[in-house]
Amino acid sequence: MKRQRGLFVLAAVLLLLPLALPNAFYYDIVIRMMINAVVVLGLNLLMGFAGQISLGHAGFFGIGAYAAAILPTRYGWHPLAAMLGGALLTAALAALVARPIFRLRGHYLAMATLGLGIIIAIVLKNEGAYTGGPDGMAVPALGLFGFALDGEKQWYWVFAANLLFSVWACRNLVDSPFGRALRALHGSEIAAQVVGVDVARYKAAIFVFSAFFASIMGSLSADYVGFVTPNVADFFHSIELVTMVVVGGMASIFGSVVGAVLLTALPQALATLEGWETVTFGAILMLFMIFLPRGLVPTLAARCWRSR
Repeated sequence: MKRQRGLFVLAAVLLLLPLALPNAFYYDIVIRMMINAVVVLGLNLLMGFAGQISLGHAGFFGIGAYAAAILPTRYGWHPLAAMLGGALLTAALAALVARPIFRLRGHYLAMATLGLGIIIAIVLKNEGAYTGGPDGMAVPALGLFGFALDGEKQWYWVFAANLLFSVWACRNLVDSPFGRALRALHGSEIAAQVVGVDVARYKAAIFVFSAFFASIMGSLSADYVGFVTPNVADFFHSIELVTMVVVGGMASIFGSVVGAVLLTALPQALATLEGWETVTFGAILMLFMIFLPRGLVPTLAARCWRSR
């Protein structure tokens, strides 16, 4: 029961939060927090638990977003089928490149994943006949069980359920033998191999899993916004996702959620500074790294534990 306490708290917050949201603007901010949180959960499994860097994860998000736009618009697919098709395409691409990419380590691995993300962004921008080019394209409305999702309040519950399920799934994955194998290869790949962990297979599997996560959320995000542009797959979006992982806490499920919430809300809170928001944002990130080097949630949890 204690292990599920955090999940119950999250469920209670999601259930009661609409009572504190005064209008559609605040619903939109919270929805974007939840979108980022689910993507960051998958990325944290790869980076925090398996110890593998990815600087191109926004590319997988972009594939899912454009699948939600292209497949229904140009080929008549149902939006749910397009979402699944985009996720499977993303997983297939991730599986194809995983083996050669994860033979690399350190800076070489970071550069390889960065290059993959840049290639995806360039394709989405240049293939204007399918993607609409730099101007982007409209996304057909998503319907569930015969009802069209319309308005932030309905979308809120879709994303809240998605976030709650994702946290539950990730916690169970981390506590499973698969999760223990990920932590083993993060600690030492040589030691993990000695005890029988197929390092290459586990690296590829978690890479594919996190890419699948990102693609699903890319599709849902595009369905929610109703429009998609190549910016969803650019380098800066990838860096934003990595920053959320680091600020919230590496190898922390709830750290992923907290990091996504903070770094989605912070630019909105700093928007009144008129030209100084970027400087202030950078300074805040520097302070986080200096005083909370392990990330917000793990550092605070360790300090609370020591104070008992």
